[in-house]
Amino acid sequence: MDFWNLITALSLGLALSAACGFRVFVPLLAMSIASRAGLIELGESWVWISKTWVLIAFAAATLLEIGAYYIPWVDNLLDSVATPAAVVAGVIVSAASIGQIEDVSPALQWMLAVIGGGGMAGTIQIGSVLTRAASSTTTGGVANPVVSTAEAGGAVACSVLAVIVPVVAVVLVLVLMTFVVRLLIKKKRAVPES
Repeated sequence: MDFWNLITALSLGLALSAACGFRVFVPLLAMSIASRAGLIELGESWVWISKTWVLIAFAAATLLEIGAYYIPWVDNLLDSVATPAAVVAGVIVSAASIGQIEDVSPALQWMLAVIGGGGMAGTIQIGSVLTRAASSTTTGGVANPVVSTAEAGGAVACSVLAVIVPVVAVVLVLVLMTFVVRLLIKKKRAVPES
């Protein structure tokens, strides 16, 4: 097993998984486009992601998802569906990324995909849900389009970086996650217990 290829594939999967936490379909669309353009390779069982009809389906789903987040209160309702969907999408993009390495056992592939990809997507999604909830509570939802735009931008930026420079993308995601977790811990400590 080529260590650098494994690191690159794992980084691609984790960075795309993080993007799934912002928007579920943007990284799937990016993976489909990148595969068709020859920028990334997919294993035999994941070639379906680059099929034309799948690319069209991902593009339509991406447009619907991004648009729905601009509808007041629908954005909050969508989070209840998007949270488990983001985890599943994170597992899929991670498994597909790692699946390109021929001599990785399926058990290792799925373990890394579920724990790493699903965990990364879920963590980012929880941060997004908490941010939107805080925005809804403090501004009555008026600032939610700004949050939605930032999330969509984050999904696109993270997906593009993941395809072009996956190792850099995953490092940036880990730095962002560390910052967010520290901020949440600091905020939790500042709230007096009753």
